[in-house]
Amino acid sequence: MTGHRRQQDKPDAAVLEIIRMSTEDGPGIRTTVFFKGCPLKCQWCHNPESISAAPELCWVGSRCIGCGTCLAVCARQALDLRDSGLVIDRSRCAACGECAEACPGGALELLGRQWDLAELTAELLKDRAYYEASGGGVTLSGGEPLMQSDFVAPLLQRLRREGVHTAVDTCGLCSQNVLENVLAHAGMVMFDVKIMDPDSHRRLTGQENSRILENICRVAASLQSRLHPAALWIRTPVIPGATDDPANISAIGEFITRHLAGAVDRWELCAFNNLCRDKYMRLDRDWTYAQTELVTARHMDALSQTARHSVADPEIVCWSGTTRRDPDAVPKEQNNGIS
Repeated sequence: MTGHRRQQDKPDAAVLEIIRMSTEDGPGIRTTVFFKGCPLKCQWCHNPESISAAPELCWVGSRCIGCGTCLAVCARQALDLRDSGLVIDRSRCAACGECAEACPGGALELLGRQWDLAELTAELLKDRAYYEASGGGVTLSGGEPLMQSDFVAPLLQRLRREGVHTAVDTCGLCSQNVLENVLAHAGMVMFDVKIMDPDSHRRLTGQENSRILENICRVAASLQSRLHPAALWIRTPVIPGATDDPANISAIGEFITRHLAGAVDRWELCAFNNLCRDKYMRLDRDWTYAQTELVTARHMDALSQTARHSVADPEIVCWSGTTRRDPDAVPKEQNNGIS
């Protein structure tokens, strides 16, 4: 497959990975495409390798056999094998991928590759039988898929023409033109609403949230006008010390009630995920939340209750994700009145 542009009207896209058999990115069994590049830099991001649109090299120490093959093929001398492991000089590394191709143990990985429109469409249609049997489809996620809207819009159009249900998972930070161009072909939108306070949003994500909130109102208005999309889900990451303040959850619920009433099918609170620690280490990055524990189910239940009290239709609220055991939780037997 090629990484070169073939025609102006048929752009390539930078894709991080394709995950099949997903049940967490929309209805039914889905194939999720994670695009590279994101306008936000959320401090808790669990896909740090998707923030940059450029390919990135990472080293998986558990696979390394210490043979030094990668050093021999690196023309820019960006690699150094030490007692502590492989060191990547990222100021020299061009992410050409030659070391990853040469590595016999598969310890080096080049994150991100180019796909053209026809190739990616054909790849996604391979799973058509699963979509049809489960009521699933294809979800475009990231990173931020709308950063590559010139590719995403025609991809959605082709998939819908093939009868495949489509969903777009977005942070919502894009121009109105980009949003409307993609909305015209999206079956559903999963929209992240993280923080209502603009100063906190800027501090924790790197960008203010005014355009994001304007865009979600546009999505709702389009849906209510019986245009596209046909469904709108809202996702809120529950991040300890950042988004998990009950006041923030209430403020999001009040915004939904005031501006999106009747347009939202689902408001999902997503429990903090700390399983991405290794990703940061492989990319030689520090992570603010490296020592942060998972939240408890009790905490998620409490926030869900807060959310339900803040919206007109409490049935739209749910929560998902892995939680840690609460040592202070009352055993179920006692909750049921059994001694």
